[in-house]
Amino acid sequence: MKTHAFSIVASGLDPEMEGYEDRFYEAGCDDATLSFQKGVIIAEFAREALSFGEAVASAVEDIRKTSAKVERVEPDYLVSLSDIAERSGLTRQAISLYTKAERGSGFPNPVARVTSNSPLWDWLEVTEWLHAQSKIDRDAVVEARIVKEANRFLERHDGQSEYFLRRLAGC
Repeated sequence: MKTHAFSIVASGLDPEMEGYEDRFYEAGCDDATLSFQKGVIIAEFAREALSFGEAVASAVEDIRKTSAKVERVEPDYLVSLSDIAERSGLTRQAISLYTKAERGSGFPNPVARVTSNSPLWDWLEVTEWLHAQSKIDRDAVVEARIVKEANRFLERHDGQSEYFLRRLAGC
């Protein structure tokens, strides 16, 4: 088994209520650090599982047992140059050169804030490109895909499908 790190953002529970932390612990979130930030619950997991998909699926299930609403899984799929550098272990300067096609070609185009000084890229597209350049391993691509798919599903279906969680656990 491997330990997988990720966060789940949830809502719907008052952190001031009695037994708040106990509710998460008893639901199986004993491997998460809880905090309340900007009006939402942040559960930072270090979950042991055979796969990243299984870790995320089981954590989503455990959060749902608390009666909290799962809003999304993080790290977010939209990334800045600094985020790309941090997640990939490469320098910000190297990433900047990739984006300008001064080192290699075909780096993905930004997907948000394209005309601003702080464009954002789709982390899945970036990981696929970096993997093709042998800069990161395949696990990073798989994890990026799982987080993006999980968040898309949560947006559309309010996180209520057992089928999706079973499929995610198989990743």
